[in-house]
Amino acid sequence: MQNPVRQLANWGFIVSGQKIMKEGLTFDDVLLIPKKSRVFSRKDVSLKIQFSRNIELSTPIVSANMDTVTESRMARFLAEAGGIGIIHRFLSIEQEVEEVKKVKRAENIVIDDPYTIYPHQTIAEARKIMGGDSVSGLLVVDEKKRLLGIITLRDILFENDDAKNVSEVMTKKVITAPVNISSSKAKEILHKYRIEKLPLVSKNGVVKGLITSKDILKKSQNSITSKDKKGRLLVGAAIGVKDDALARTKSLLDAGADAIVIDIAHGHNIRAMETVKILKKKFRGIEIIAGNVATAEGTIDLIKAGADAVKVGIGPGAACTTRVVTGVGVPQLTAIMDSVRAASKFGVPIIADGGVKNSGDFSKALAAGASSVMIGSLFAGTDEAPGEYIIEDGVAYKLYRGMASRDAAQDKIKLDASTGLSTGGGADGFSRSPEGKAGRVTYRGSAKNVIGDLIGGLRSSMSYLGAKNIKEFSQNAEFIKITPASFKEGQARN
Repeated sequence: MQNPVRQLANWGFIVSGQKIMKEGLTFDDVLLIPKKSRVFSRKDVSLKIQFSRNIELSTPIVSANMDTVTESRMARFLAEAGGIGIIHRFLSIEQEVEEVKKVKRAENIVIDDPYTIYPHQTIAEARKIMGGDSVSGLLVVDEKKRLLGIITLRDILFENDDAKNVSEVMTKKVITAPVNISSSKAKEILHKYRIEKLPLVSKNGVVKGLITSKDILKKSQNSITSKDKKGRLLVGAAIGVKDDALARTKSLLDAGADAIVIDIAHGHNIRAMETVKILKKKFRGIEIIAGNVATAEGTIDLIKAGADAVKVGIGPGAACTTRVVTGVGVPQLTAIMDSVRAASKFGVPIIADGGVKNSGDFSKALAAGASSVMIGSLFAGTDEAPGEYIIEDGVAYKLYRGMASRDAAQDKIKLDASTGLSTGGGADGFSRSPEGKAGRVTYRGSAKNVIGDLIGGLRSSMSYLGAKNIKEFSQNAEFIKITPASFKEGQARN
C-alpha cells in the first residue's frame, strides 16, 4: 500500500508536520478549455438560474449589499435586467424598509400601497413627495383612506402658489375600478378614458391599490424582469446578527422583501447559524441567503441551519483587506468549487461573492458551479449606485468602500448611536483593525454598460464550451492551470 503522505502529495497536497496544505486557485490562475460546440448563435443560450431554493432569475447577476453599491435605484435596475439587488443594512430600519418599498412600488401591475396625500396638505408638500419618491401623481384621501381625488404633476405644472391646498387643484372626478379587476379589463379602462392611473377601491370607497398604464406597458415589453407573484420587482435586503436582527427582518418582510441576506464577514459562525434557525422558525416561508463562507464545512453548516442559498467569498473583494490584515481566506475559485460540491448534495445554490474584475472572471465563477455572481466594485462606478460622481483632472470617479473599512465602521457607530440598537457594525468593546478600505472607482456611466459587458462575455464563453444553459456550462467546464507567462500571453499587447 502506498504511503498516505506520498498519496496526498500525488493529489496536489503539500504535507508539513501535522498540517495538510491544499493548493488554492483563483480566476487568474486558470483558463477554460474550449470544447466542441453546436451553439451557432450566442443569443440562443439561456441564462436562467436558481438564485435560492425558491427564487429563479433570468440573469445570474446580484448587486452587492454595500452602501456604495445598492439602494433602491440599483435594485430596481437589477430586477428589470433579470437579476436581483440586495439593499445594504447600514441604514435605520425605517430607511431600509423605504428603499425596499420604492423597489416594490416601481413596477407593479397592482401597487398595493400607493402614495397618498390629504386634501388639506399644500402643493409644496405634494411636489416634495412626488419629487423625493419619483412618482408622477398622488391619490388624495381622507383619514379613513377614502378616495377624494387625484393630483398629478400635470395639475401643478403651471401653479405658482405652492401654499394652496391640494383640494383646490386636484382632479375630483376619478375613474376607479374594483379590487379584483383583471389586467386585461384594467387595460381597457385605461385606454377608453385615456388615463394613466386607475385607483382600485372597495365598495365604500377605500383605496386598496393602484394600476398604472406605464406598468402594464412594461410588463408586455420586458419578459426577463425579475418579479414576484404579484408582479412586483424582486428585491433582497440585508440584516446583521445583533440587536435589531428580528425587528429589521419583520419590517423588511412586511415591506415585501423577497430574500433576507444575513450579512456577516465570517458566516461560519455560531451566531450566524443560530440567526438562520431563529428566522426560519419565526417567519414562515422566509427565503434566507447566508454567508460569507469559503469552505465546504461552512457551506454545509449554514445549509443545515436552514439557508436557502450560501454566499461564498472571504477576502476576494476589491475593497476587502481581510487576507492582508488577518492572513485568513481561501482563493476564490477554490472556495467556489469546494462550496458547490458540498451544496450540490442538498440542492442549494451558491452565490459567488467577490474577485470578479471582468467578464472572464464572471464566466469562470459560473463555470465553477456558482448559480449567480455578486458584483460590487464594477457597479459602484455607475449612475445607479448611491452617491455622486466627482471629476478630478478631467477624469470622473465615484466613491467605493468596503463595509469593514474604517470609514464605514465610523458611520455604523453613528447609526447605532442614533437608533439605540446595534447593527453589528460598531465596536465590540475592543480595538479592531479595519478589514476593508475606502477609495474610488472609475465612473462607468449606466449599469447597463456593465451588465452588457458581463453578459456578452458569458454568452461567448458558453458558446466556446458548447453550452446552451448555465447547467450545461458548468458540466462542460474543464479548467487548465496556467503559469504567469501564460497569463501574460493572454493579455492584449501593443
